[in-house]
Amino acid sequence: MPHFTKFSAVSIVFLTAACENSGANYTPVIDGPVSANYNSDLAQCQALAASGGTVDGRTAGAAATGAAVAGASSVIWNDNSNKLGEAAAVGAVAGVASDLIQKNAAREVVVRNCMRGRGYNVVG
Repeated sequence: MPHFTKFSAVSIVFLTAACENSGANYTPVIDGPVSANYNSDLAQCQALAASGGTVDGRTAGAAATGAAVAGASSVIWNDNSNKLGEAAAVGAVAGVASDLIQKNAAREVVVRNCMRGRGYNVVG
């Protein structure tokens, strides 16, 4: 069990670092001509998307929810609590991963909307 807990903590750290600004680095598909300011506009929109934090209270809530659901499910399905800690750790990692995926998708939307606001015909 101690090895699994260390593995979970390391996984969360690497997962968070890997996803830090991947949504903010999104480059949208533009239909039509682009202005001479395209690279500057894109950099400013990506910086705007990156300005939000990656880990916040919502991330902690997602981890807690994942841990609780996985722990409870383990006890119910296995009819014992032998693997409760391991199940909770896996649930916490899944909760954090889910939250980070949602935040990266939201950052892509920020980049697309920002570029649309600057007059580009963003199609994807």
